[in-house]
Amino acid sequence: MTDLSRPTPPGALPDKRQVAASFSRAAASYDSVAALQRAVGSNLLEQLPEGLQPSRWLDLGSGTGHFSRALAESFPQASGVAVDIAEGMLCHARNEQGGALYHVAGDAERLPLRDASVDLVFTSLAVQWCDQFTSVLAEALRVLRPGGVLAFSSLCVGTLDELRASWQAVDGLVHVNRFRRFEDYQRLCAASGFEQLGLQRCPHVLHYPDVRSLTHELKALGAHNLNPGRPSGLTGRARMQGLLQAYEAFRQPEGLPATYQVVYGLLRKPQA
Repeated sequence: MTDLSRPTPPGALPDKRQVAASFSRAAASYDSVAALQRAVGSNLLEQLPEGLQPSRWLDLGSGTGHFSRALAESFPQASGVAVDIAEGMLCHARNEQGGALYHVAGDAERLPLRDASVDLVFTSLAVQWCDQFTSVLAEALRVLRPGGVLAFSSLCVGTLDELRASWQAVDGLVHVNRFRRFEDYQRLCAASGFEQLGLQRCPHVLHYPDVRSLTHELKALGAHNLNPGRPSGLTGRARMQGLLQAYEAFRQPEGLPATYQVVYGLLRKPQA
């Protein structure tokens, strides 16, 4: 544990054990199928304020460490801390060259860092798994020094709507992860105590030759259905055939579309 850390009470993350376990299992396969994650994180990096020179940054929801290494290259004079809820991801990142100096298991809603200990909190496609985004914002505000920046990307309602609608036509059960509304991000950021430098929603559309390619990728990412109310057991052949037939209605010349509604946020902690 570093000089930045504060203990996380036992049992602080019980509601996220399934998320952590899913992403830990996906650590070895994640990078091979993370095209969207790479594109979104790269876009977020490009949006960082010009002239930003943090002495210490936090990669929150650091995963395999891809963007920890990118941050280390962008800010070679700074030290970095990687925090993730999934131990498997942290173990994978520790084995890679470069990146964060410290790798700490922790929850975005209760960060294991001291007050005013970092200048940049960078988190890409991680906070959508947090139930209380208000807590994420409050914790980022707490650990940032005055003038520090929170840069985040997340997902909102409208993500994977093609898959959701296709399953709805089959059985009406919860097969696709739920996400909060963009209007909720607007409201919560406005009330957070941060200065808002930017907040926008941008669609990213990926195309697949067939449905199984999409569902295989979601499983390899660890981002398959984790919601309460999801069906248990194996999906029957008839239901799967129904899904394939329903999704075909969305086919485009490039293939079957999967739309991700990505939220990009750039917030600054006031100087005073």
